Amino acid sequence: MRRPFIAANWKMNKTTGEAIEFVRELEARLAEIDTSLIDIVIAPPFTALQALKENIKSNISVSAQNVFWEDKGAYTGEISPPMLKDVGCKYVIIGHSERRQYFGETDEGINKKLKRVLFHGLSPVFCVGETLEQREKGRTFDVVRDQIENGLDGLGEGAMYNVVIAYEPVWAIGTGKTATPQQAEEVHGAIRALLRETYGKELSGKARIIYGGSVTPSNIGDLIRCSNIDGALIGGASLKVDSFFDIIKETARYIKEEV
Repeated sequence: MRRPFIAANWKMNKTTGEAIEFVRELEARLAEIDTSLIDIVIAPPFTALQALKENIKSNISVSAQNVFWEDKGAYTGEISPPMLKDVGCKYVIIGHSERRQYFGETDEGINKKLKRVLFHGLSPVFCVGETLEQREKGRTFDVVRDQIENGLDGLGEGAMYNVVIAYEPVWAIGTGKTATPQQAEEVHGAIRALLRETYGKELSGKARIIYGGSVTPSNIGDLIRCSNIDGALIGGASLKVDSFFDIIKETARYIKEEV
């Protein structure tokens, strides 16, 4: 069984004080369950990264929500991989649909970010997914394949062991809609097949592919039990301790069943 990966993407929410309060309450709750076999990750705004890292007392890791592809220079408003390492980041979300939609991010730019992040020893959470229009036109697999092939262009098998792929159908992000477990599993299976075709059986068997898009405590159980779904990238439900904890608790219950 691949190690489940449960990540909170807080987007543009929470002050530093709110972030610290959240983690303290979450860690108190997590003491009730065994999370030793789960990677738990929180991606707060840049302003809370260092304070959050300094206040975490458990095995929770910290992720950035974005990064630039240069180490330093005249790039006003950008954050580099060395800066993220300096504040204790382990992961970086790259290629989220909101970055593609609102900030014009391209597959080429995402590829440059992935390469630079990996060069510095950070692990990217690489997001892909189709819009509702693309799904309705039957283009889901073509769109996802193009995003993966272009985004991962030039990355060798060794680097790929550090990449987490997040399938996030754009039509399900923040809408309250979610892909059915069958829909999500179908795309996750196609992604794993593409990895097998490109990098071989061993890598494809170990690669973690997670789902994002209106994940809640009520649907995580069905999603995590799909053979190709290895966790979740959670937006709205990660902003409240109760719902994020319940998602982790349900994941721990699944592990207990499997081990």
